[in-house]
Amino acid sequence: MTITTYQVEGMTCGHCVSAVSAEVGRVAGVSGVEVDLAAGAVTVTSAEPVDAALIDAAVVEAGYELGGKVDLLPQAGGSCCGSGGCH
Repeated sequence: MTITTYQVEGMTCGHCVSAVSAEVGRVAGVSGVEVDLAAGAVTVTSAEPVDAALIDAAVVEAGYELGGKVDLLPQAGGSCCGSGGCH
């Protein structure tokens, strides 16, 4: 399984979240989409890596801009925030 998070520029409301989620969800190979309005990010789950150009095209089709991948490498303590208590 591959999980990749991208920044999305221009989202401001629930409609934005729905639009991005719907378009990215239509990309071949995508099995899950989670849009975080507060963080301005979309997390894509797939069995195999999905070409970032396809995600970019979907975000543009929804009316927004892809800002690039977000690096979510684990920190000290084996978790994303270093506390060891991530969800």
